[in-house]
Amino acid sequence: MTANSPSEKRLEELREQAWKEGVVAGKGVDVAGGPIPRKPGYYGEPVVKPPVWTWEVPLYFFFGGMAGMSAVIASGAVIFHHLDLARIAMWVASIAGAILSPILLIMDLGRPHLFLNMLRVFKHRSAMSMGAWILSAFGACAVPGLVALELHAHQIFPGTLDQLLRVAAGIFICGAAIFGTLLATYTGVLIGATAIPAWFLHRTLLPIHFGTAGLGSAAALLELFGHRIAPLNAIGLFAAAIETVLLIWLSIDKHGVADRAIHEHGSGWLIRIGEVFTGPIPLVLRFFGAIPLAAISFLLGALVSRFGWIAVGKISGRDPESVFASQKATQKSRA
Repeated sequence: MTANSPSEKRLEELREQAWKEGVVAGKGVDVAGGPIPRKPGYYGEPVVKPPVWTWEVPLYFFFGGMAGMSAVIASGAVIFHHLDLARIAMWVASIAGAILSPILLIMDLGRPHLFLNMLRVFKHRSAMSMGAWILSAFGACAVPGLVALELHAHQIFPGTLDQLLRVAAGIFICGAAIFGTLLATYTGVLIGATAIPAWFLHRTLLPIHFGTAGLGSAAALLELFGHRIAPLNAIGLFAAAIETVLLIWLSIDKHGVADRAIHEHGSGWLIRIGEVFTGPIPLVLRFFGAIPLAAISFLLGALVSRFGWIAVGKISGRDPESVFASQKATQKSRA
């Protein structure tokens, strides 16, 4: 500041007032580079560490959810003797869940041995540790289940051995369905169990949304592969209806400053656009019989919403006011 600047003159006035009266009233001076931060938080820095995840993580969420719910559909297809549908569903589950998902997770971690290190210890209270174990258990069930199912379908081994393969396929597919349900929903639990305000405040919605999006995506992909059957259409309608309800819930369940990253930033539009493409649009298209368009819409919306939630988390984590507001809201709810 120069000697004749308004800020310097104001400082002189404040000094004289403090010297004469001992108390200074009125507005002070915000000095650039001074010790008083201009932004809220700890000296203008984020209160919590924002997520540093890149594009691999939302893709992992997308393919993991699709793979897990494909195994659930495959188990139902086996029970009701839709062998062709079960085979395609298990191929999707194995490729997306046992191959693509580990590759994406390892790419995000940076080094393969870090993924193996997470398997050295089982921590039931750690969503990250549970996720690594769930993904490994899912792959351990999905791949043998696919192999056994293909051998049984092609009648490679006759007689008793073929019956054993049929039983083994059923057991492995059932296991893949159980771990697949966990794989599709734990990612919502993972991001909801953090200090990121926009994630934490919607921790109840996230597992439901991720699981439903995975189920609808699996059904949509199977329909695009040519399986236009009533049960898959019913699953598509169910998933679209749930996503429509979740869109309404997200629009109503606002927390002001605490989750403004969803309602006041461009990243929130990604979530809402994704919800529209997974909810109302495919719901209407299915009622009019446009199954392929409904399937494409749902897949696109599920993918966009995954990127949206990661983008919202990054913005919310960098916003100290949101963190403080979230903490106050949590304290009030517990009081």
